[in-house]
Amino acid sequence: MKFGILVFPGSNCDRDVATVTSGILRQPTRLIWHTETDISDCDTIIVPGGFSYGDYLRCGAIARFAPVMRSLQEHAVKGKYIIGICNGFQILTESGLLPGALVRNRDLHFICDRVPLRVERNDLVFTEKYQQQQIIALPIAHGEGCYFANADTLKELEDQNQIVFRYCDAIGNINDESNPNGSLANIAGICNKQGNVLGMMPHPERAVEGILGGTDGKALFAGLMEGLGGSLVNA
Repeated sequence: MKFGILVFPGSNCDRDVATVTSGILRQPTRLIWHTETDISDCDTIIVPGGFSYGDYLRCGAIARFAPVMRSLQEHAVKGKYIIGICNGFQILTESGLLPGALVRNRDLHFICDRVPLRVERNDLVFTEKYQQQQIIALPIAHGEGCYFANADTLKELEDQNQIVFRYCDAIGNINDESNPNGSLANIAGICNKQGNVLGMMPHPERAVEGILGGTDGKALFAGLMEGLGGSLVNA
């Protein structure tokens, strides 16, 4: 399989992701500049974290107009896989590939931490290597990570089983105390109705090696690769 990683002016996690996909997973990987329009050679596109266009106007608001975004929309319609991480999640919501929005954290502070998450569904290619309701720990680093949506959208997310990860405490309880940024319903990650587009604020690419403090993010990539006929054997 081949990964494509979008790169916008201000992206700063693109090399982190490439270190995982190319270095650790040993899969073909291409960095895709935001002005490109042909991404048809890639099986999975990752929209990485950072501060695209300096987060001017609103996080992801300018990136949505980049030439590559039309191709990303087509990539999703074809059923190919997309992962938006942190700023990538913000870009996916701004572009309409995922519902809702990411707004300023509840306490208006940038948060850099490692937090527990509960896996709400493990029937997606991204999560099939996790157990249902499994508690995992992933790093977060954001100032605008508070997930917001209107009541109808939240109900639809619940009804359509589109909530993939929630912030929780160490034993899986979902409450205000375990919510680092004020996200509605403790939402840390969601998918589209088809299940091929995933957006999440936590960084799985920063949790694939023990030296980084944990490997809970590696299962996400493992599931994706198996779903596309690859393998992590010898990786």
